[in-house]
Amino acid sequence: MRFVAAVSILLFLVISCTNQTKTTKSEKKLMQTENLQIATFGGGCFWCIETIFQQLKGVTRVESGYSGGHKENPTYKEVCTGTTGHAEVVQIYYDENSISFAQLLKVFFTVHDPTTPNRQGNDIGTQYRSVVFYHNETQKSLTEQIINQLNEAKVYQNPIVTAVSPFEKFYKAEDYHQDYYNLNPEQSYCKLVIQPKVEKFEKIFKEYIKE
Repeated sequence: MRFVAAVSILLFLVISCTNQTKTTKSEKKLMQTENLQIATFGGGCFWCIETIFQQLKGVTRVESGYSGGHKENPTYKEVCTGTTGHAEVVQIYYDENSISFAQLLKVFFTVHDPTTPNRQGNDIGTQYRSVVFYHNETQKSLTEQIINQLNEAKVYQNPIVTAVSPFEKFYKAEDYHQDYYNLNPEQSYCKLVIQPKVEKFEKIFKEYIKE
């Protein structure tokens, strides 16, 4: 697959996620006590990408939520209006001794379409934009490198529009959004939209999946 070939040359990089910026006190405490790092991605409906990143080796927790906007403590209903500035995102807590930020990016750019502005399939609006909220300069630099590599290799028919933005704050979504696919596998959106993404992921990234 052209994507895998284009990004694999970057995977030798040692990702040192020190100097975290703008993390909350609870996040810093978690990182210190459990030796975890944080990644924050937006790639359409958070139900979809939450499901995929939950399966990765080295990922200990994934939370669905909102980031990148101006409204404090937004609700799902408010975010859906497209007026809050927030994107639906997942906050990923991972052990970099088991999985690198580069590998997380590899999965991220494979399981969603990073070339469609404010849209993933039939999910349309700024809340569905493709975005990487970086927590430090290493994450920023590596994301930009991979985007440049993918564009130069013309892996996609159109240029990548994924925003690379500084992380500011994460608002955890309502409880019923957490672990949505696993708790609602028979729901029509899960069967028609999420399941095909999961099947694609499982086929390409067998070696990344938890046993």
